[in-house]
Amino acid sequence: MITKFSDVFDELKSKGIRKRMVVAWGVDEHTIEAASKAVDLGFVEVSLVGDAEMIKAECQKLSVDVSKFTVVNEPVELKAISLSVQMIREGQGDVLMKGLCSTDKFLRAILHKETGLLPPKTLLSHVGIIENPNYHKLIFLTDMAVIPQPDLKQKVAISNYVVNVAHSFGIAKPKVAFITASEQVLASMPNCLEASILAKMCDRGQIKSCIGDGPLALDVAIDKESVEIKKLESPVAGDADCLVFPNIESANVFWKTNSKLATGVRQAGMLVGTKVPCVLASRADSVDTKLNSIAEAVMFVK
Repeated sequence: MITKFSDVFDELKSKGIRKRMVVAWGVDEHTIEAASKAVDLGFVEVSLVGDAEMIKAECQKLSVDVSKFTVVNEPVELKAISLSVQMIREGQGDVLMKGLCSTDKFLRAILHKETGLLPPKTLLSHVGIIENPNYHKLIFLTDMAVIPQPDLKQKVAISNYVVNVAHSFGIAKPKVAFITASEQVLASMPNCLEASILAKMCDRGQIKSCIGDGPLALDVAIDKESVEIKKLESPVAGDADCLVFPNIESANVFWKTNSKLATGVRQAGMLVGTKVPCVLASRADSVDTKLNSIAEAVMFVK
């Protein structure tokens, strides 16, 4: 059973999984180091698209053998991003990763109506994973990076995304908590009402292959003691695999609170809805977060 990122690496190794990753403007130290470690672990082959001289200089600085990568020389950043997306469209890669380029430039190329990677009428979203030593398994969560205020239809879509990511990690029937400020169904709080609708949709198979409950406050979603104290009966409370947040602020705050105030936390994140999973790591993210994100994307490749 996969309960931490080291288990993910073991799973990829034991199954001999090896995918092709294209890195858009992959010219920076953290991206190259994470890509190098992923190559060493054996689960990716990597093409770095960007200024070849910059890539060679960073590899030399890191004592990384540049020959372990395929270097595609394109010294203009925007052209490198476009070329990376084109390579994916042409079947030259299974995963796309953002390098040193800004998120808006990366997303602009992905979302381009004619040359991008988002199929028509498909919702772009973001699924993160948190390994926190204070919780007994990985937490899958959405959406902390793309959709500011999802409506009910969008919440259904992002719920399906996070469930599918959990499935790719071997969780046959993930427990999904629809997070709000209270576990009570309160008419004064629209997100509580929508959470109860989403939970019923899980019961009736409209959100498939999961067990859902909501509304659930964060404490009862992940803390068994809180469940006992509040005498809450729920198939999900205290043991959630997936957290679906009501808006980007709540998800983003949870994500960053874990990263900045909790010791020993490890994280990963990727875009979903696209033709291939896309690693959307921040330029400031650690090597570990980028490596974990590559592993998440590889696990999710169909």
